[in-house]
Amino acid sequence: MADKQDAPAAALVVGPDGVVSGWSESGRLLLGWTAADTVGRPVTDLLAAPPPPGFPESHVGGPDHTGLVSLRHRDGSTVDVLVSAHPLSDADGRALGHAVTVQRWERRPVIADLAFEQSPFALGVYDPELRFLWINASSGRVIAHSEEQVLGKKYRELFPEFDRELFPERDDKPYTDQLAEVARTGKPARLITVFRPLGSNYANAWATSIWPVRDAEGRVRAVANWGFDMSAEYWARQRLLMLNEASRGIGRTLDVIGTAQELARTSVPRFVDLVTVDLFDEVLRGDEPPPSPASASGEAVALSRAAQHSATRDTGRVPGLPMPVSHAPGSVAVRCMATGRSTVQLAAEPGEGGEWAFGPGLAADPAHWPPGNPLIDASLAADGLTGRITVPLRARGALLGVVAFSRSDRPEAFTADDLILAEELTAKAAVAIDNARRYSRERMTALTLQRSLLLQRLPSQEAVDVASRYLPGGTGTEVGGDWFDVIPLSGARVALVVGDVVGHGLHASASMGRLRTAVRTLADVDLPPDELLTHLDDLVIHLASDLQPAGRFQPTGEFGATCLYTVYDPVSRRFTLASAGHPLPLIISPDGTRTPAPAQPGPPLGIGGLPFEATEVQLPEGSLLALYTDGLMESRERDVDQGIADLLRILNPATPLEDLCDTVMDALLPERRTDDAALLLARTHALDLQHVADCDIEPDPAQVPLARKFTLDQLEAWGLEEASFVTELVVSELVTNAIRYGEPPIRLRLIRDSSLICEVSDASNTSPHLRRARAFDEGGRGLLLVAQLTQGWGTRHTTDGKTIWCAQTLPESQPRRNPSR
Repeated sequence: MADKQDAPAAALVVGPDGVVSGWSESGRLLLGWTAADTVGRPVTDLLAAPPPPGFPESHVGGPDHTGLVSLRHRDGSTVDVLVSAHPLSDADGRALGHAVTVQRWERRPVIADLAFEQSPFALGVYDPELRFLWINASSGRVIAHSEEQVLGKKYRELFPEFDRELFPERDDKPYTDQLAEVARTGKPARLITVFRPLGSNYANAWATSIWPVRDAEGRVRAVANWGFDMSAEYWARQRLLMLNEASRGIGRTLDVIGTAQELARTSVPRFVDLVTVDLFDEVLRGDEPPPSPASASGEAVALSRAAQHSATRDTGRVPGLPMPVSHAPGSVAVRCMATGRSTVQLAAEPGEGGEWAFGPGLAADPAHWPPGNPLIDASLAADGLTGRITVPLRARGALLGVVAFSRSDRPEAFTADDLILAEELTAKAAVAIDNARRYSRERMTALTLQRSLLLQRLPSQEAVDVASRYLPGGTGTEVGGDWFDVIPLSGARVALVVGDVVGHGLHASASMGRLRTAVRTLADVDLPPDELLTHLDDLVIHLASDLQPAGRFQPTGEFGATCLYTVYDPVSRRFTLASAGHPLPLIISPDGTRTPAPAQPGPPLGIGGLPFEATEVQLPEGSLLALYTDGLMESRERDVDQGIADLLRILNPATPLEDLCDTVMDALLPERRTDDAALLLARTHALDLQHVADCDIEPDPAQVPLARKFTLDQLEAWGLEEASFVTELVVSELVTNAIRYGEPPIRLRLIRDSSLICEVSDASNTSPHLRRARAFDEGGRGLLLVAQLTQGWGTRHTTDGKTIWCAQTLPESQPRRNPSR
């Protein structure tokens, strides 16, 4: 006998009176009873338990019916079966009973049919013409139709295609197109569609698989599909994508306002319709933010709106310009800033316009609202809003401001997952804004230090006309160590200096200040350019060793610099220069000849052990000199050689220097600079030879009266009789010292410039110095007397000896240039 587990479905006929009138062989295989055992007996005799209420009418009477019952096997065991009854009638319509099929519950067709019918996934089968053949209960709920309503009908007969412009939330065309494609090609497909069902405030995301159903010969006889609502996974993925974009888009610039605007642009329109970012004024200035406001203080909190971005509305704000805003005491924004907790406001009560806590299709265990959220605020509707999330902007324990995320043009209310997203976006922006604030403060500190160390006002001198420009790097870079200087020297000369310290930031600015001070100190000693750079090189080496880390201090990086030191003498019109790794100056003659200085740059400062070479050039009066740092030349658009060629082309010796500086900076500097740029322009003058007088002095004390007479005669010729007494006394002392302590040849020179300069030169290298003479000493008072009677004195060494000079202010300090040149 066949195993009852493998028995096919049994068939029997039950008359109107409930008596079995027909029995099949499959019934014997299933239950062990033969036709002789069952025909003529009530069908209730087959039951293994008392009949359910209404049996047999409830199971084998009335219309078609399917039910689960327990039958008695001939061997005494119980068999659970699924009973399906179908009414029978004769030609006259009289009831003849029921045809009953009995299937064992455990067999695959039974359990499979029920599994598919009760599946939570939407299942459906279409014929090749896309007519419905079968749908399960879940699919019926999705399309709001029963199986009886859809069988034999095409999809578009039931659901006409919507106008996608009028009904974007009902765009199911991708689904129907894919059904037709699978029926045509026989290739399975998958797709994800996002739409908002009618009557719902939330968009759903559906994942659908479509495949062909083939017969034994491989022909496509139907198209089947299954789908499920993956809204939770889809929107979680969208939130992750938005956070990923925020990570790339927020904090790209070290600018507070720019970062606030990046937060607003990232959130609109994918997340919300309107974002406002309000910051404390101290944060915008780069200062430390103030303490958190007290919610019960009763005072309004003043902020500045750093960013405001709307999907549809014109905010009326000028981008990049903060706008003052005030938050009333007790307002949601003030409470959020005081407590440090976010607040969600919704315009509708639960149940008004759909679910508000969680949209359909969200995960089984979604995020839960934190305590106190959400708040139902009907006043939002007056502002045209459906909801608002207010998040305090905090970073590293400091309150920077507040951010508001608002929805107005979309019906779905915020969920707890949306609150998490808003807080994540705000947290990323807060760190970036605080970094920008700290950078702004450091950069402003470095700029202030740098500007305090740079030349603030061009000194008074008559050797050259000077104009300068200095521009720090753009907002994306730190300040550098570029500097320039104009230093008046003895003998009406002037030193023009340009330098650049390696690196950026406070370290570079401080190092620049030390080097500039050192150059000024060495210039006061009147060292030649090559010797001055040698001493400066030693200083840089010592500075580098001082910067080595010790103890708990961290290393500040390598230290190096370049420097160009030049000296121009308006009397001889000689231009002497030496370079320590710095670009050479450009020389433009009055006739338009343009050329770099004919010199060879030496090594950068800090190398040590290598010599520097000084070069001397004779310049025509009115020559234009251009000294600059490499930040003026280097850019991504051109190389240094091209930059020098462009600068030579732009420099016009006839153009006023201030206008020429502006022209050069506008033409050569890109919009986004990566380094500081310094430019120093000088137009040379020549001193009128009639304002220079000199004579040779024999090494004999008898020559002192002759030197005094030469001086008085020259002062009378210049109309400077008022300076005769002091000048005669000074010249007498200087010439006497040169004869007594110096070596021949001795030379006296008088220069009438903006001041009256007396110079006495000799071949000795011995430097004079002040000393305090005792009461009975016969000497030692000469230089002290000179220092007391003049405005300045000093010594400069040359290859031929030394020169002692002093300068005194003229009664009328006027330029003494050569008017004929």
